[in-house]
Amino acid sequence: MIQRIYFSVGGDPVVGDLHLPDLGATGSAVVVAGPMTSVKEQVTGIYAAALAARGIAALAIDHRTYGQSGGAPKNYENWRWKVEDLAGALDALAVAAPSIDPNRLGAAAICLGCGYAATLAASDERVRSLGLVAGCYRDPTSMRANDPEGFEARVAQGKQARAHYENTGEVLTIPAAALDGDAAMQTADTVDYYTRRAAVPNYRNAFAMMSREHFLPFDVQAAAPRIHVPVDMVHSEKALSPHWAKAFHQALQGPKSLHWLNSLGQTDFYDDPELVSASADHLAKHFRATL
Repeated sequence: MIQRIYFSVGGDPVVGDLHLPDLGATGSAVVVAGPMTSVKEQVTGIYAAALAARGIAALAIDHRTYGQSGGAPKNYENWRWKVEDLAGALDALAVAAPSIDPNRLGAAAICLGCGYAATLAASDERVRSLGLVAGCYRDPTSMRANDPEGFEARVAQGKQARAHYENTGEVLTIPAAALDGDAAMQTADTVDYYTRRAAVPNYRNAFAMMSREHFLPFDVQAAAPRIHVPVDMVHSEKALSPHWAKAFHQALQGPKSLHWLNSLGQTDFYDDPELVSASADHLAKHFRATL
C-alpha cells in the first residue's frame, strides 16, 4: 500500500510516498534518500517498495526544488537543504500511520543519498539505524588535490550562477545526465538510467549550475566518525569509488557491516531486480535487528 504524504520544510511543500507493508509489519520505518537530482518514482521508490515487502515501512520523497515538491530555484542540489528535508520526513514519518513506532525510525539510502542520510544520522538522534547501498562517499579533499584548478573553477562557476540568479531570477541549468557538453553526470550508465530507464514524467533532466557551489565541497567522509548508530553498507567493486566506501566504513564508530555484491557498475543497483532484492534483503535484516 502506498500512502501519499504531505509536509513542509522551510515553508515549502514536500510530497512523499509512504510504502506500507501489507503483511508482516515490524513497526519500524525508514526514510529513503536517493541519488542527486532523483525523484520518488525512481530508485528511492523502488527501494521503499522492496523494504515494505520485507516488513519495513519506507518513505520516498521529492526533495524541495524537485518533482512535485515546492521550493526554488528548481533542480537545486544543496546538501544542507536535502538533509533538512530528510529531517522533516522523519517528523512526518513519526505520525504517518498507527502501525509505525516513532521510536523505531531509521534511514536507508542509495548513491549520494548515503551522504545525506549519514550527515543526518551524525546529528539527529531519531535516526536509530542506517542502511546504505552503493554510496557515493565523497572526499572533496582528495578530489581537490587531484584537480585543484578544475575543482575550484567549478565551485566558482556555481557561485557566479548563484549571483546571476539573485540578480536576475534566472536559473542557469545544464543537463543532469548527458554524454556531450557540460553535465552533472557524464557516464554511460547514468545517462542510460536517467534518460531512458527512469525517464518518468515527474523527473526533469536538469541541474542548476549554482548547485556546484555547495555540491562539490560536500564532504561525506566527515560524517563517518560522528556516527555511532548501527550501519549496514552494501557496495560493489564496480560501484562508485569502492576505496571511499572502505574508508567511510573504517571511520564509523558504532556497530557496522559491509557486504560486497557483484554489479556491472553503479546504476544497476538502482533498478536491476536481482541486485535490488539482494541489497534490500541485507537492509531489511539489518533494520529488523536494530530498529
